[in-house]
Amino acid sequence: MKKSPLQRIRSEYQPKLPKALQGPVKLKVGDPTQSVADQEEIKSLFPNTYGMPVVEFERDEAPERVEEPFNVGIILSGGQAPGGHNVVSGIFDGIKSLNKESRLYGFLMGPAGFINHQYMELTAGYIKEYRNTGGFDIIGSGRTKLEHPDQFDAGLKVLEELDIKALVIIGGDDSNTNAAVLAEYYKNKGVDVKVIGVPKTIDGDLKNKWIETSFGFDTACKVYSEVIGNIQRDCNSAKKYYHFIKLMGRSASHIALECALQTQPNYCIISEEVQAKRMTLDNIVNALCYMITERAKNGWNFGTVLVPEGLIEFIPSMKALIQELNDVLVDKAGDLEGKEELDKLEAIHSFLTPTNAALFKSLPKDIALQLCLDRDSHGNVQVSLIETESLISRMVGERLEQLALEGEYVGKFATQHHFFGYEGRCADPTNFDADYCYALGYNAAMLINSGLTGYMSSVRNLTAPSEEWIAGGIPITMMMNMERRNGKMKPVIQKALVNLNGRPYLKFASMRDTLMLNTLYQYPGPIQYFGPSEICDRPSMTLLLEHDKEI
Repeated sequence: MKKSPLQRIRSEYQPKLPKALQGPVKLKVGDPTQSVADQEEIKSLFPNTYGMPVVEFERDEAPERVEEPFNVGIILSGGQAPGGHNVVSGIFDGIKSLNKESRLYGFLMGPAGFINHQYMELTAGYIKEYRNTGGFDIIGSGRTKLEHPDQFDAGLKVLEELDIKALVIIGGDDSNTNAAVLAEYYKNKGVDVKVIGVPKTIDGDLKNKWIETSFGFDTACKVYSEVIGNIQRDCNSAKKYYHFIKLMGRSASHIALECALQTQPNYCIISEEVQAKRMTLDNIVNALCYMITERAKNGWNFGTVLVPEGLIEFIPSMKALIQELNDVLVDKAGDLEGKEELDKLEAIHSFLTPTNAALFKSLPKDIALQLCLDRDSHGNVQVSLIETESLISRMVGERLEQLALEGEYVGKFATQHHFFGYEGRCADPTNFDADYCYALGYNAAMLINSGLTGYMSSVRNLTAPSEEWIAGGIPITMMMNMERRNGKMKPVIQKALVNLNGRPYLKFASMRDTLMLNTLYQYPGPIQYFGPSEICDRPSMTLLLEHDKEI
């Protein structure tokens, strides 16, 4: 395939490594750890991998041993995120730096390839074509869950066949939870196969003290912010539409918040704030109507509103409804099977408790049907398919009609709707993500060579120059708690929500009233790969603020 001029030049970029990884390394071992919650339950489920220490790499100025070759397998799991190819490149370069005879295998189309023994060897020539590019097309990805012993045993056969000593799972919180379960299973079985996780998700909800950001978040937010900026330029030119823009983020509002900081829209809903303040849909609609009414007094019948994808699950009343719907759709599956849409809605309504039944009946038919779609493999509502932005704008429009009749609103309300999701998932990584992902992969190779399993690759101190980044690993069990999934309590990595006491949120909150009633749009423009470091290598505003840096 012929490359574009940018792709040809971009392929020559050599990602930067932390100084600690620029040569032989030695391991610095920290104190034992415990899970973030539910310690006894997690410990009982992971007796062989619980309580392991945080580790950190240092340069080894006097290495004594000659490294033996070892083979590694990799799985790209879940949705795509910019930088995945650089993780693969980093793993490849890492194991080759230890011994040129080491080999890397990729399992095709995610965990299913591991279970079904579909794989390919990743050679230097093949990987070269994918360095610094977006997407997961190097081997493909999938959403099959690794959670059953028969899957683990099926995968073990191909690991033994290929003499693979370690498996790297590149994925989000659920995928890395599966990595921890797999590591525990093999350890308990006495099998010498190491399992290492790499933190991937554009949603930004896989982070903590040691995982400062998940890879892909920086790139995706910059892609979305560029397009939001373009829409705002159009909005301020035509001056006749309110643009309701839904952004990815099923379980947290990190993307919406980051894009708000970058683009300064008129309004940005933060799901975590809605939940904390126990806001209803009416509360959200009233706040938007106030803004629109006040702007109309200045003749401004236009604006932009950012809506996080997972908002519907954070509204307390809606969350209660969804939880009951989850149970009804499982428990009453036989009664609902084969019913036409209206009959299905009526049947579901009859199974709900009175409060939830009333709310369910008040929803527009299309939204009610979207709430009743089949759940994903993790038992979650497919919130990306729920047109929350349309629901809110429709309710706002109806409320404004009432206000106009009462003489409290004089203006025009016309809308445009957008959902930015796939546009950012496979973009070519920013310099930050290119460097970060390469370091995460290279670091994973060092964790494997150190004989570790059940760890997540960790690279931190990310607002400093890349040479000063700190490389190491943290036990995956350290991030776990117990949550209800598909009606059962299961160990999962605890999601990181927007901290309402954190600097990123407080910075946005300090600007909110001003942004609502003025037009102060920012236009970030496209991602820059070449030029001054303060532009090309700049991390996300969220990361800068969390590290007490100015934006």
